[in-house]
Amino acid sequence: MLEAAKTENTENALHDPKLFIQPAAAAMTRPEVEGGEVLVPKRSAVDKAGGWRNAPIEGVRFRPTRPVPHEDGTVAEIARTDWPQVDQPIVHVHVTTTEPGRIRAWGLHQRSTDRLFVVKGLVSIVVYDGRLDSPTRGCLNEWKVSERNPGLVVIAPNLYHGWKNIGTSEAFIVNMPSLAYDHDAPDALDLPYDSPEAGRIVPFRW
Repeated sequence: MLEAAKTENTENALHDPKLFIQPAAAAMTRPEVEGGEVLVPKRSAVDKAGGWRNAPIEGVRFRPTRPVPHEDGTVAEIARTDWPQVDQPIVHVHVTTTEPGRIRAWGLHQRSTDRLFVVKGLVSIVVYDGRLDSPTRGCLNEWKVSERNPGLVVIAPNLYHGWKNIGTSEAFIVNMPSLAYDHDAPDALDLPYDSPEAGRIVPFRW
């Protein structure tokens, strides 16, 4: 099953998402081994019923899909207008590629909603909510998606987002933004992931 989104909304998580652990894990006794004081308890992404433990950021939605095998290979749905996650017209579709180990982050759109689907490769997609008036301000979501774990990630405007190709081959990502690309005035603002400002604003490191 696909790793569920990681959602951090504690004050400490604004500075280090790794500090957030679930209560059951926090109650565990530390083993008497060298380095035991820095060991981090494993945190289950889903509950016993297979449901996500953490709710996504306000305005972020995830639609898991599955590759269905047939005699010649597999088929997987990318998007349907009768899905509740696809509630805006599909007006523009493009595919972008990312080489292994490369990072594309952080981007932000002021008007357009992104709808991302990984067609090939293993990709870590991360979204951070820095909106000042958001009920999920300070939360961070991550999905690890691939052609074997497919799903549609819907990202509302004004959310920092980006991805890293964590696989060993070139990744292909389809995007279906809600607004067609404006070549004269692109709806795109960038915060380079390796800049000092990014380290201060977005509490995530690949």
